Amino acid sequence: MDEAFLTHAPDFFADHAASSKSAGRSLSNRILSGICIGLSFLTLIPLFSIVFLLLKKGLPLLSLQVFTGLPPAAGTIGGGFGNAIVGTLVMVGIALVFATPLGILSAIYVNEYAPGSKLSNAVRFVAKLLTGIPSIIAGVFAFAVVVLTTGQFSALAGGVALAVLILPTILLTSEQALVGVQKAYREASYGLGATPFQTIWRIVLPEALPAMMTGIMLAVARAAGETAPVLFTALFSQYWAQSIMEPTASLSVLIYNFATLPYEYQVDLAWTASLVLVVLVTVTNVAAQLVFRKK
Repeated sequence: MDEAFLTHAPDFFADHAASSKSAGRSLSNRILSGICIGLSFLTLIPLFSIVFLLLKKGLPLLSLQVFTGLPPAAGTIGGGFGNAIVGTLVMVGIALVFATPLGILSAIYVNEYAPGSKLSNAVRFVAKLLTGIPSIIAGVFAFAVVVLTTGQFSALAGGVALAVLILPTILLTSEQALVGVQKAYREASYGLGATPFQTIWRIVLPEALPAMMTGIMLAVARAAGETAPVLFTALFSQYWAQSIMEPTASLSVLIYNFATLPYEYQVDLAWTASLVLVVLVTVTNVAAQLVFRKK
């Protein structure tokens, strides 16, 4: 019996050691998983806090009047920010008109036609640099290029400033979306006799479109919330703008102006404008994801 025990002892101790290591790894895995889950919930606390505060402060004044009225004068009660909503949509739209085609076409060239060229590397490098520039620099640039040229503040100048800000985001996210398309799709298309243009237009772009829309929505969210570049270029207006070549109100500037006033109604209206801005960005994002999701 002792002889048999001595014969099988190494296997017994080896199995016991392996079992102990497995139990230790399982315990470590559970602990680390618990830490990750806890930290994930911690990251949600600021988000839910912001949403709760916006709902608490912004809902009391939310009514049809705030969507149709004009900003009230300092110290008065009533009115709304309908012109600021329209102005924000107009300037963000102008920015998308300028930045989206340029960003997507640049991403196509960088990733599909000359991925390893010096020009492509330079474009990537400059785009990454531009993502980190302060937004006020874009405002100063648009002020010098558009406002001083036309001689007036305008929604067009605000749209140009926002386009400069969101162009790098659209370019880089679009490039990553194109990188994510499997090479097998391209090879199959070329094998069937398609040209590079046909492959990109009919195969690659439709496959990358949902990811591209995610990047564009991130750009929209940033553009809609910018204050400094819009303040430098579109200024503000208490009235409805009649054209894109006039000073134009925006939600971000209205929030900035009203939040610093010593009047309770204006401060409350700034909270309501903040809530409306968040809802507009969220609804636009969700709608775009639903429309352009993969079928």
